[in-house]
Order: sequence, then structure tokens, then C-alpha cells
Amino acid sequence: MDSLNILGLIFVLLFFGLILALAIIFRQRERPMLREIPAYARLQRAIGLAVEAGNRLHISLGRGQLLSPQSSIGYVGLSILMRIARSTSISDRPPVSTVGEGSLGILSQDTQGEAAKYLGVESDPMRSRITGLTPFSYAAGTLSFIQEEDIGANLLIGSFGNEVALIADAAERTESMTLGGTDNLTGQAVLFATAQEPLIGEETYAGGAYLDAGDMHYASLHAQDILRWIIIGLILIGAILKLFSVL
Repeated sequence: MDSLNILGLIFVLLFFGLILALAIIFRQRERPMLREIPAYARLQRAIGLAVEAGNRLHISLGRGQLLSPQSSIGYVGLSILMRIARSTSISDRPPVSTVGEGSLGILSQDTQGEAAKYLGVESDPMRSRITGLTPFSYAAGTLSFIQEEDIGANLLIGSFGNEVALIADAAERTESMTLGGTDNLTGQAVLFATAQEPLIGEETYAGGAYLDAGDMHYASLHAQDILRWIIIGLILIGAILKLFSVL
């Protein structure tokens, strides 16, 4: 193992240890405030309105394979799905999810089932649907679903390409709110232009913390901030040492 791999392993272990330490601290004392992200504030209002008005919430998890670099955004979407399902499954019209990849579809069905079990209500496997296995078949199946169901808000969190424009357009035609975030640069550009509430960059990965999905999500967000400042400090120290010819 070369020095670069050792450095990467140390960084991962440091990050994981920092998350565990912060999670323990946050369980014992009050959590610090997070900066406001308007998209998540509007989503929380949409969750409350969905329960009161009997509208469905639609969570689309994209096409990220769980054994690929897109797995991280897939797990973020699943954690948000769990939180929303637990909050709204007791309503007359519980939330539904659409997926464009097989393994992610199985996990989304399991997530919906776990949320129903947690609330003591009957689970319905049709709440999570695989609408297509190619980009545009997935988009076509999802947009027809949006048009047929009484959707109050659409949450697009996952790995999307330019096909997400079709989904966002269908949501706009039904006059339902659209909140979207993705790890794909093309998808981010499309969502920035089409979604009412786009999530930019790391805002997408903060969803678990802002929806109170658990202490680990909250700790992870603060661990990222701490490590960011550490890296900035090391860069500044290195620049100063280089300036004075120490390095």
C-alpha cells in the first residue's frame, strides 16, 4: 500500500471517528442550529399539507446503481424516503416513490415496508414502482404516473441525467411543487432551470439532517464542516511555509 492510499485510509477513519463522536455529543446535549435552506423548509411545509389535504408526495430516486459511485446519492434518497414515509404514511394517500434501477427499487420497497411497520399500518408494495430501466423509459413511466396521480409535491433526489427535464416538466404541468437534487452535473443544470426549489451541490446530501432523519446525519453534516476547515488550514499553512521557502 503506497503513501497516498494510507493517507486516504487515515482520512476516512478520521471522518468516521469524528461522526461517531459528534453523534454521541448531540445525543447528550442540544444540537446547534443549521443554516436555513429554503428548499427543505418548503418541503417540510409540503409534508404537512399532504397529510392535511390528502395529496400524495412523490419521491423519485433516480437510476443510481448501488455498486457504483452513484450509490451515495441513492442512500441519501432512501433515508429521505424513510423519513417522509414515516411522517405521512398514516394519511389517506401515503407517499409513493419511483425508481429506474432494480436494486434501488428493491430497497425503496423495503424502506416503504419498514416505515409502514414502524407506524403499525398495512404495507403496500405498489407504493414503490420501477417505472423503467433506461433513462427515457424511466422518465416516461414517471411522468405518466405524475399526471395520473393527485401529486401535491415531487421530490427528485437521485442520479439523473438530462431525462429529468421530462419529469420536471410533467410536475410543472400538474402545478405541483418540484424540489430536486442530483450528483450529475447535467442533471443539476437541468434542475436549476426547471425545478421550483433546486438543491445545489452538497445541499442534496444534507437532506437527512434537515429532515431530522437521525443523529448520524446531523453529525455527518458537522463533521464535513470541521474537516473542511482543517483542510483549509492545512492549505494556508502549506502556502505560508512555501512562501518562506521552508518547504
